[in-house]
Amino acid sequence: MAQKNLVIVESPAKAKTIEKFLGKDYHVLSSFGHIRDLKERDISIDIAHNYAPEYVIPDDKKKLVSELKKAAKTAETVWLASDEDREGEAIAWHLAETLDLKKANTKRIVFHEITKTAIQKAIENPRDIDFNLVDAQQARRVLDRIVGYELSPVLWKKIKPALSAGRVQSVAVRLIVEREREIQNFATEAAYRVVATFLVTDKDGKPVELKAELKNRFKTKKEALDFLEKCKNAEFSIENIETKPAKKSPAPPFTTSTLQQEASRKLGFSVSQTMRVAQTLYEAGKITYMRTDSVNLSDLALNTSKDEIISMAGQKYWQRRQYQTKSKGAQEAHEAIRPTYVNQHETDGTAQERRLYELIWKRTIASQMADAELEKTTATINISTSSEKFIAVGEVLKFDGFLRVYLESTDDENEQEDEKMLPPLNVKDVLNMKDITAQERFSQKPPRYTEASLVRKMEELGIGRPSTYAPTISTIQNREYVEKGDREGEQRNYNILILKNKKISDETKAETFGTEKSKLFPTDVGSVVNDFLNENFPSVLNYDFTANVEKEFDLVAEGKERWEKSIDNFYKEFHPIVENTMQNSERKTGERELGTDPKTGKPVFVKIGRYGPLAQLGHVDDDNKPTFASLRKDQSIETISLEEALELFKLPRVSGNFEGKPMKVAVGRFGPYIQHDSKFYSLPKGIDPLAVTEAESIEIIQNKRISDANKVIKSFVEEPELQILNGRFGAYIAYKGSNYKIPKTTVPADMTLEDAMKIVSSTPATEKKKGGFKKKK
Repeated sequence: MAQKNLVIVESPAKAKTIEKFLGKDYHVLSSFGHIRDLKERDISIDIAHNYAPEYVIPDDKKKLVSELKKAAKTAETVWLASDEDREGEAIAWHLAETLDLKKANTKRIVFHEITKTAIQKAIENPRDIDFNLVDAQQARRVLDRIVGYELSPVLWKKIKPALSAGRVQSVAVRLIVEREREIQNFATEAAYRVVATFLVTDKDGKPVELKAELKNRFKTKKEALDFLEKCKNAEFSIENIETKPAKKSPAPPFTTSTLQQEASRKLGFSVSQTMRVAQTLYEAGKITYMRTDSVNLSDLALNTSKDEIISMAGQKYWQRRQYQTKSKGAQEAHEAIRPTYVNQHETDGTAQERRLYELIWKRTIASQMADAELEKTTATINISTSSEKFIAVGEVLKFDGFLRVYLESTDDENEQEDEKMLPPLNVKDVLNMKDITAQERFSQKPPRYTEASLVRKMEELGIGRPSTYAPTISTIQNREYVEKGDREGEQRNYNILILKNKKISDETKAETFGTEKSKLFPTDVGSVVNDFLNENFPSVLNYDFTANVEKEFDLVAEGKERWEKSIDNFYKEFHPIVENTMQNSERKTGERELGTDPKTGKPVFVKIGRYGPLAQLGHVDDDNKPTFASLRKDQSIETISLEEALELFKLPRVSGNFEGKPMKVAVGRFGPYIQHDSKFYSLPKGIDPLAVTEAESIEIIQNKRISDANKVIKSFVEEPELQILNGRFGAYIAYKGSNYKIPKTTVPADMTLEDAMKIVSSTPATEKKKGGFKKKK
């Protein structure tokens, strides 16, 4: 049936929410993202003709395009309601072009929240497609495609096959590689931190402890001991007390970047997870648009926040604040991320959706609340036998203000403990010293990046925009240039000197340091690619260049520059460097000579090989071919020692015999494994391939056989290529290298071959990829 109005949005969830707010005269359909794009396996840029992009409709979108065309032809008015950022504008333009929409009956509407009021206001105020925004999106797409397609073949030839490079991704990898090298080259310095404990009385006359720290730290043990000796017979007295009022102000409402950072710190979400959950909340009409670098709040949001705060906490807790966006290129949306209805403190949905919504609600409300008022007291303690001073600091909260609702977290891994209130003290009071501790402390290496702190750094440098942070961080991990992981800490000893009852004790204790959780580490391939690009394409990896490109895109979006000119300026400088590098640069493998094998006298190297990092014993041009061994997952060509590399050549080794056949232990492309009777069995995490015993090897093989037996639910003699299997996420059909989901209402064990083939012919296939499955196009 023909509809008077056709509304096209980019997602089914958004369509469902919008349809609730529009009357029966409106039919809402989804384009499921872009309906046309550059070809997948082709540069698709006509460089000779002003860098014209060559767009195609993907095969999996052709049926949808046909349906949208049919619906558009019968509608009186077509409303293009994709998101209000550059990507959304480009989707609207592609729809207009592909569906042959006439300008006379096509209207573009935008809104940054999906509420009845916002939708109706958008319908009342339609506009044309903003071609400046479309051009800015095209400029980014074209530039990134050119960089990727011209750089990748260089990497295949000069480093190893199947590598790829991206403009923003390569700069993000550079940040991580440089930080890793800072850490590796960091020289730890020790110093003695001195803390005294004094016995005083509180306001009720009860004895309490007063902690005070020496202003300076001692570089050597001798200096610390000399100081403690001076303190044996010293008198300690209050020299000065200073009390100052202080205040803390709330953080602004969330932008994309700050939401990603805070969700990581407070909720443990990855950057992509945060954006996925935020998208769901936005499309359900629960929060405003989630790709924004604006901290502005609308008058409506400010007024509803005021009402909510006054009813919740009282007039004195409210303080109107209108934040200004500092980001120069702020262009993605006109408002910060906030709840669409501030009076809704909670939401329904998944646990992740509820937690992220609560975080956004608290941050929004806190941003409109009064400052927290504190009183900070600093007491300076004199030492009669030394010119050094002890300092005691206390803090008391006079008025909680916004802290009643929310306090922003930080990335500081060594956050100071909260300062407590000091007991009553008076100038010239003589203090009773209980003990003084001088503890050896060590300077700390720069912290590795988390996903959240990397986003903050990228934003600080002007690299990328709200819509690109999450894809960039996902891409560098998917390409295995960077990996996110945990690292166990190391043990070290430290010295502690304690003065008590005029005697000094000297102890050595142990501590664990350097434990890492969910940090970003460069892989060996990532480091070598970074070095090669830095050496041959310094401008592409230059932070200022990448930031300036973003500024140029902003000028295009504002209509102040032609996108083709921007691309042309870049390409004329970039392409000759590509050709010169391809012809004249040497192969880069990150090769490092570790030393000589004492048994054979041959040199030992580590480098990047065809399948990843490896150790090499001997020269390629020796009479006897060199021996190779893959590095283990926890080893790096930048840090591995000669002794560790020599251990690798002890593999493969035979751990024993089972069923009359040897069990060979080796390390391969995907980690350590046992080979037995032409079958391969991965070693579980934590088992050393050099130490695994015969009994352990047999147990690993038997456990895998049991697991495989339980995996097969059903197979069919008449169709041996089809099996019904148990998977990590439930039962599925495996057929000719593809996998098919089985509906939850179907009992897998009761299925016939005919039932299985029906699912195969009617369900989209998925194919295996690292870490799960992906839909086949």
